[in-house]
Amino acid sequence: MGSSIDDVPTVPRSPRRPGTTVPPSDPVRGPRRPAATNPAAPTGSQAVSRALGVLHCFRDNGTPLSASDLARRTSLSVSTAHRLARTLVAAGFLEQDAHTARYRLGPAVTELGQLSYHQRGLHLTVPELADLAARTGATADLALRDGVHALILVGGSVRHDTGIGLRRPLHSTALGKVLLAWSGDDPDPVGALPGLAAFTERTIVDPDALRTELARVRERGHAVNDGESALGIRTVAVPVFDHTERARFALALRATPAVLTDDRLPWFADQARACAAALEVLLLPPVERRPAAGP
Repeated sequence: MGSSIDDVPTVPRSPRRPGTTVPPSDPVRGPRRPAATNPAAPTGSQAVSRALGVLHCFRDNGTPLSASDLARRTSLSVSTAHRLARTLVAAGFLEQDAHTARYRLGPAVTELGQLSYHQRGLHLTVPELADLAARTGATADLALRDGVHALILVGGSVRHDTGIGLRRPLHSTALGKVLLAWSGDDPDPVGALPGLAAFTERTIVDPDALRTELARVRERGHAVNDGESALGIRTVAVPVFDHTERARFALALRATPAVLTDDRLPWFADQARACAAALEVLLLPPVERRPAAGP
């Protein structure tokens, strides 16, 4: 007669400590072991972060990138960079050249970029900035904050051939100072900035000096960049406020010191403020605008 399960010798069990659990058992093979996990497998959020990192590699509008280029810029292995790129190609966020195997941004990015541009109402600001530039003889730019940069999206600094704006440091630009000075609930926006790099001998590189400068900006209602990013350039910038008195955008006029002279600087600031008031209506829904001033 063949043996039955009951014939299998039993193995003495060790006493179980209170509060512990025993994994499910197979009567023949014994206790089951927990399934092994792969510690190298990225979590969902890590995979998303890596994919976004790949997309950010194309910010400089350079030539198409190979998988090796992407790996070097993201500090990932070539195989991982290649796998992420192929996934982004399948989703339309990247395209791969059939001859060179290099990657460039895909149509999904173009579509989302245009949607964001119009949903924010930025296209409505183009005539206003053009009129401001014509009245003042200066370059007019509109920017918002993106991390530690002021991102210029509309205005004379946007490249006409590509539509690409400029990403400028916050601490060394009038636009950036406005976005820092009226940054909302952050009690110390300077403390979150990385090291303050010097672009000219006029650049403010001491955090306490920058805090003092931001206090002056709030007091006078506008910011000035006098050769702090590039010598021979002067800029005055004002905020585009929301109902919480946070600068949702910053508006700047840029020219040479011969145009933006000391005696005419208040006039340029007033022209910019008038334009900023119009942009507030164009860019913000009614519930996010400041109450209308009384008569």
